[in-house]
Amino acid sequence: MRAIDVMVRDVVTVRPDTDVAEATKLLAEHDVSALPVLDQDGNLIGMLSEADLIHRAEIGTEKHRPWWLEAVTGATRLAEEFAKSHGKKVGEVMTTGVISVTEETPLSDIATLFERKRIKRVPVVKDGKLVGIVSRANLIQALASVAGRIDQNDETDRQIRLELLSRLKNQTWTGFGERNITVGNRVVHLWGLVGSEAERKALLALAENVPGVSRVADEMISSY
Repeated sequence: MRAIDVMVRDVVTVRPDTDVAEATKLLAEHDVSALPVLDQDGNLIGMLSEADLIHRAEIGTEKHRPWWLEAVTGATRLAEEFAKSHGKKVGEVMTTGVISVTEETPLSDIATLFERKRIKRVPVVKDGKLVGIVSRANLIQALASVAGRIDQNDETDRQIRLELLSRLKNQTWTGFGERNITVGNRVVHLWGLVGSEAERKALLALAENVPGVSRVADEMISSY
Protein backbone atom coordinates (compact mmCIF):
# COMPACT_ATOMS: atom_id res chain seq x y z
CA MET A 1 0.00 0.00 0.00
CA ARG A 2 1.08 3.57 -0.68
CA ALA A 3 0.38 7.03 0.71
CA ILE A 4 -2.42 7.61 -1.80
CA ASP A 5 -4.32 4.63 -0.36
CA VAL A 6 -4.64 6.00 3.17
CA MET A 7 -3.97 9.74 3.06
CA VAL A 8 -6.52 12.32 4.14
CA ARG A 9 -7.15 14.81 1.33
CA ASP A 10 -9.37 17.33 3.08
CA VAL A 11 -6.59 18.91 5.16
CA VAL A 12 -7.03 21.95 7.40
CA THR A 13 -4.25 24.42 6.58
CA VAL A 14 -3.06 27.88 7.64
CA ARG A 15 -0.99 30.70 6.15
CA PRO A 16 2.20 32.17 7.68
CA ASP A 17 0.30 35.38 8.51
CA THR A 18 -2.47 33.51 10.36
CA ASP A 19 -2.71 34.49 14.04
CA VAL A 20 -1.34 31.83 16.40
CA ALA A 21 -4.51 32.15 18.47
CA GLU A 22 -6.65 31.33 15.43
CA ALA A 23 -4.42 28.38 14.49
CA THR A 24 -4.64 27.04 18.04
CA LYS A 25 -8.44 27.08 17.82
CA LEU A 26 -8.28 25.17 14.52
CA LEU A 27 -6.12 22.48 16.14
CA ALA A 28 -8.67 22.07 18.92
CA GLU A 29 -11.81 22.33 16.79
CA HIS A 30 -10.65 19.81 14.19
CA ASP A 31 -8.95 17.50 16.71
CA VAL A 32 -5.67 17.43 14.78
CA SER A 33 -2.13 17.62 16.11
CA ALA A 34 -0.60 19.69 13.30
CA LEU A 35 -1.48 22.12 10.51
CA PRO A 36 0.38 22.42 7.20
CA VAL A 37 1.39 26.01 6.41
CA LEU A 38 0.93 27.13 2.81
CA ASP A 39 2.12 30.27 1.09
CA GLN A 40 -0.11 32.41 -1.15
CA ASP A 41 0.60 30.10 -4.11
CA GLY A 42 -0.38 26.98 -2.20
CA ASN A 43 3.17 25.70 -1.70
CA LEU A 44 3.97 23.84 1.51
CA ILE A 45 6.43 25.94 3.52
CA GLY A 46 6.09 24.62 7.06
CA MET A 47 4.13 22.77 9.73
CA LEU A 48 2.58 24.09 12.91
CA SER A 49 2.34 21.30 15.47
CA GLU A 50 1.38 20.95 19.11
CA ALA A 51 5.09 20.78 19.91
CA ASP A 52 5.54 24.29 18.49
CA LEU A 53 2.99 25.63 20.96
CA ILE A 54 3.96 23.87 24.19
CA HIS A 55 6.21 26.63 25.52
CA ARG A 56 4.06 29.77 25.39
CA ALA A 57 4.25 32.96 27.43
CA GLU A 58 0.44 33.16 27.65
CA ILE A 59 0.26 30.07 29.86
CA GLY A 60 3.58 30.54 31.64
CA THR A 61 5.32 27.58 30.01
CA GLU A 62 8.08 29.44 28.15
CA LYS A 63 11.57 28.15 28.85
CA HIS A 64 13.59 29.77 31.66
CA ARG A 65 17.24 28.75 31.92
CA PRO A 66 19.72 29.57 34.70
CA TRP A 67 21.90 32.51 33.64
CA TRP A 68 24.98 30.32 33.30
CA LEU A 69 23.21 27.89 30.94
CA GLU A 70 21.77 30.73 28.90
CA ALA A 71 25.27 32.18 28.58
CA VAL A 72 26.52 29.05 26.82
CA THR A 73 23.41 28.57 24.65
CA GLY A 74 23.81 29.84 21.11
CA ALA A 75 22.10 33.10 20.17
CA THR A 76 20.27 31.42 17.27
CA ARG A 77 18.75 28.84 19.59
CA LEU A 78 17.69 31.49 22.10
CA ALA A 79 16.11 33.55 19.33
CA GLU A 80 14.21 30.53 18.03
CA GLU A 81 12.88 29.74 21.51
CA PHE A 82 11.80 33.34 22.04
CA ALA A 83 9.90 33.34 18.74
CA LYS A 84 8.20 30.05 19.66
CA SER A 85 7.01 31.38 23.00
CA HIS A 86 6.12 34.95 21.99
CA GLY A 87 5.37 34.91 18.25
CA LYS A 88 1.88 36.05 17.28
CA LYS A 89 1.90 34.81 13.68
CA VAL A 90 2.19 31.23 12.46
CA GLY A 91 5.24 32.10 10.34
CA GLU A 92 7.14 33.05 13.49
CA VAL A 93 6.34 29.81 15.27
CA MET A 94 6.11 27.09 12.62
CA THR A 95 8.70 24.43 11.89
CA THR A 96 10.37 24.79 8.50
CA GLY A 97 12.33 22.23 6.48
CA VAL A 98 9.32 19.94 6.50
CA ILE A 99 9.75 16.26 5.66
CA SER A 100 7.21 15.21 3.01
CA VAL A 101 6.35 12.23 0.82
CA THR A 102 4.63 11.68 -2.53
CA GLU A 103 1.41 9.84 -3.29
CA GLU A 104 3.42 6.81 -4.42
CA THR A 105 5.57 6.52 -1.30
CA PRO A 106 5.16 3.01 0.21
CA LEU A 107 3.68 2.86 3.70
CA SER A 108 6.78 0.96 4.81
CA ASP A 109 8.90 4.03 4.00
CA ILE A 110 6.47 6.29 5.84
CA ALA A 111 6.56 4.06 8.92
CA THR A 112 10.37 4.28 8.88
CA LEU A 113 10.15 8.08 8.67
CA PHE A 114 7.83 8.20 11.67
CA GLU A 115 10.25 6.09 13.68
CA ARG A 116 13.50 7.77 12.67
CA LYS A 117 12.30 11.36 12.75
CA ARG A 118 9.98 10.88 15.74
CA ILE A 119 7.06 12.53 13.97
CA LYS A 120 3.36 11.73 14.08
CA ARG A 121 2.29 12.73 10.60
CA VAL A 122 3.76 13.57 7.19
CA PRO A 123 2.36 15.80 4.42
CA VAL A 124 1.90 14.37 0.94
CA VAL A 125 2.92 16.70 -1.88
CA LYS A 126 2.73 16.74 -5.66
CA ASP A 127 4.73 19.35 -7.59
CA GLY A 128 5.26 21.24 -4.33
CA LYS A 129 1.53 21.42 -3.60
CA LEU A 130 -0.11 19.74 -0.63
CA VAL A 131 -2.46 16.94 -1.70
CA GLY A 132 -2.93 15.10 1.60
CA ILE A 133 -1.51 14.01 4.92
CA VAL A 134 -0.73 10.62 6.46
CA SER A 135 -0.75 10.13 10.22
CA ARG A 136 0.19 7.25 12.48
CA ALA A 137 -3.52 6.58 12.94
CA ASN A 138 -3.90 6.11 9.17
CA LEU A 139 -1.18 3.44 9.22
CA ILE A 140 -2.87 1.60 12.09
CA GLN A 141 -6.17 1.66 10.21
CA ALA A 142 -4.41 0.33 7.11
CA LEU A 143 -2.88 -2.47 9.18
CA ALA A 144 -6.26 -3.43 10.58
CA SER A 145 -7.84 -3.45 7.13
CA VAL A 146 -5.33 -5.96 5.72
CA ALA A 147 -4.87 -8.20 8.76
CA GLY A 148 -4.89 -11.81 7.58
CA ARG A 149 -4.93 -10.78 3.93
CA ILE A 150 -3.08 -12.95 1.45
CA ASP A 151 -3.67 -11.53 -2.04
CA GLN A 152 -2.51 -8.07 -2.91
CA ASN A 153 -4.84 -6.05 -5.08
CA ASP A 154 -3.86 -2.50 -4.26
CA GLU A 155 -5.04 -0.94 -7.51
CA THR A 156 -8.60 -2.27 -7.13
CA ASP A 157 -8.69 -1.19 -3.49
CA ARG A 158 -7.41 2.24 -4.46
CA GLN A 159 -10.12 2.72 -7.07
CA ILE A 160 -12.82 1.59 -4.64
CA ARG A 161 -11.64 4.09 -2.04
CA LEU A 162 -11.44 6.95 -4.54
CA GLU A 163 -14.94 6.22 -5.82
CA LEU A 164 -16.34 6.02 -2.29
CA LEU A 165 -14.70 9.32 -1.33
CA SER A 166 -16.11 10.93 -4.47
CA ARG A 167 -19.62 9.80 -3.61
CA LEU A 168 -19.23 10.78 0.04
CA LYS A 169 -18.21 14.30 -0.92
CA ASN A 170 -21.58 14.85 -2.60
CA GLN A 171 -23.60 13.98 0.51
CA THR A 172 -24.86 16.87 2.63
CA TRP A 173 -26.19 14.69 5.45
CA THR A 174 -22.81 13.65 6.84
CA GLY A 175 -19.47 15.10 7.84
CA PHE A 176 -17.83 11.67 7.98
CA GLY A 177 -14.14 12.11 7.25
CA GLU A 178 -11.94 10.25 4.81
CA ARG A 179 -9.43 9.58 7.58
CA ASN A 180 -11.99 7.02 8.81
CA ILE A 181 -12.08 5.02 5.58
CA THR A 182 -9.67 2.30 4.46
CA VAL A 183 -10.03 -0.46 1.86
CA GLY A 184 -8.25 -3.81 1.92
CA ASN A 185 -8.88 -6.83 -0.32
CA ARG A 186 -12.06 -5.11 -1.59
CA VAL A 187 -13.41 -4.79 1.97
CA VAL A 188 -14.33 -1.24 3.03
CA HIS A 189 -13.57 -0.44 6.67
CA LEU A 190 -15.52 2.44 8.22
CA TRP A 191 -14.19 3.72 11.55
CA GLY A 192 -15.00 6.28 14.20
CA LEU A 193 -17.89 8.28 15.62
CA VAL A 194 -21.00 9.18 13.60
CA GLY A 195 -23.77 11.55 14.53
CA SER A 196 -26.66 9.08 14.65
CA GLU A 197 -27.77 5.55 13.92
CA ALA A 198 -29.46 6.82 10.76
CA GLU A 199 -26.16 8.29 9.55
CA ARG A 200 -24.39 5.00 10.30
CA LYS A 201 -26.90 3.03 8.22
CA ALA A 202 -26.69 5.53 5.38
CA LEU A 203 -22.89 5.31 5.31
CA LEU A 204 -23.07 1.52 5.17
CA ALA A 205 -25.50 1.73 2.25
CA LEU A 206 -23.28 4.25 0.47
CA ALA A 207 -20.22 2.01 0.78
CA GLU A 208 -22.08 -1.17 -0.16
CA ASN A 209 -23.18 0.37 -3.46
CA VAL A 210 -19.68 1.19 -4.70
CA PRO A 211 -18.75 -1.17 -7.57
CA GLY A 212 -16.18 -3.80 -6.60
CA VAL A 213 -16.90 -3.78 -2.87
CA SER A 214 -17.16 -7.31 -1.51
CA ARG A 215 -18.04 -6.37 2.07
CA VAL A 216 -18.28 -3.40 4.43
CA ALA A 217 -16.73 -3.77 7.89
CA ASP A 218 -18.69 -1.58 10.30
CA GLU A 219 -16.36 -0.19 13.00
CA MET A 220 -18.46 2.93 13.59
CA ILE A 221 -19.96 4.13 16.85
CA SER A 222 -23.22 6.06 16.80
CA SER A 223 -23.53 9.14 18.99
CA TYR A 224 -26.77 9.13 20.95
